[in-house]
Amino acid sequence: MPALIDLRRRIRSVKNTKQITQAMKTVSTAKFQKSQKQMMEGRPLWHGFPHLAAEIASWAADSSNPLLSQRRERRIEAVIVTADKGLCGAFNANLLVEAKAFLEKKAETCGVRLILLGKKANAFFRRQDYPVGRAFMEEVATFTDEDLRDLAQYVSRIFMLNTCDAVYLIYNEFKSILAPQITITKLLPISGNEKEPGETGNGVESFIMSPDWEPGREAMLDRILPRYVEGQIKHIFFESAAAEHAARMMAMDSASRNAEELIEDLTLVLNKIRQAEITKELLEIMTAVEALSKK
Repeated sequence: MPALIDLRRRIRSVKNTKQITQAMKTVSTAKFQKSQKQMMEGRPLWHGFPHLAAEIASWAADSSNPLLSQRRERRIEAVIVTADKGLCGAFNANLLVEAKAFLEKKAETCGVRLILLGKKANAFFRRQDYPVGRAFMEEVATFTDEDLRDLAQYVSRIFMLNTCDAVYLIYNEFKSILAPQITITKLLPISGNEKEPGETGNGVESFIMSPDWEPGREAMLDRILPRYVEGQIKHIFFESAAAEHAARMMAMDSASRNAEELIEDLTLVLNKIRQAEITKELLEIMTAVEALSKK
């Protein structure tokens, strides 16, 4: 009989867990839909801006703008974006493994400093030897446009002041609900397109050799290039948020299905034990009846 009580308690516990995972899946689904909408609205700009910035850098190759300054990488800054919370499968773990491998390779030839977004990134790199320039641990998911603009200005400032020679972005990019794509890309310096003279990036002959800068080249670069940096910071933030909610939604869906299967298995075991107990009691009664009938 104690076995039956333990099984009933375990079934009740798994049912409670299933209710929690289903509720978390519902919440994650709503957050994912909102994040996906924001991400898809900004993607045309965010995905097209790097090509435009590369074209501008090619046209303004001899410009004195510090964001175009190409230097040998002696010190780099890496912006790593993770989630604040867990329960999203391997979303954080896979990214941190890839980030660590990339940083170890870079550390062989240059100094590395980090900008960390998310509690998981802070908890992981707290045990590593890399210095941290800035760390955001509290409610990264609620960052406003002003917070992201401040981060973009900080990244641009440390590069322009020669504190670092390159800035890299490491984040999860949303590709599908099933799995995100870990992306490592260079943000600064902004490099021009590498192509033969007279050709565009797609191999088509270009008839536009150089633009007419109005009101002036340096004034245009001072306005456009900071906007590019800010746009890419927003890009990685919204991509990571959408990928996180999608990963948590799938993880909670899998947990709910596993809980349902476990409930079915435990219920089957419970019924077998109950049937065995009933059979045992019937046998005892029949044995007693036969014994009394022989007297």
